[in-house]
Amino acid sequence: MEAKIGKFFDSVGNFFTGGDQIPWCDSDIVAGCEREVAEAEKDSSDERKSECIMRLSWALVHSKRPEDVQRGIAMLEASLASTTSPLQVRERIYLLAVGYYRSGDYSRSRQLVERCLEIAPDWRQALTLKKTIEDQITKDGVIGIGIAATAVGLLAGGIAAALSRKK
Repeated sequence: MEAKIGKFFDSVGNFFTGGDQIPWCDSDIVAGCEREVAEAEKDSSDERKSECIMRLSWALVHSKRPEDVQRGIAMLEASLASTTSPLQVRERIYLLAVGYYRSGDYSRSRQLVERCLEIAPDWRQALTLKKTIEDQITKDGVIGIGIAATAVGLLAGGIAAALSRKK
């Protein structure tokens, strides 16, 4: 019984805090990836540079800092046009979906994750992200309905109070 109550309170807590399964990345990792890219730019092959840029893009879209997320989105969009490998295209689209999710653009994120699933229908990461996006959209809708219902209730209460004073 205690386990069920604990799960209930965890789910309520996650509802209000926005808990999801997508990992976060701290600024130390982003800084390390930036150093790696700078070193690769000096004397590495194009493949190594590409790998370093992918790691940096991953770190940026998983960052808690909105400006990092936006930078990651820009890097991924710029690199998507020159990507030829279907696997790399899928990875970049997925990371773009994560970035848009982190920035709050859930509709764009859902479009991108759908593109990922067209390429790889059974890809577990994309399926998890899709569910996370849909849960967030549902949560935002419920909160919006709650705010609207509260506003209507306050308005009706105000009108009722005003009418009762007139009598």
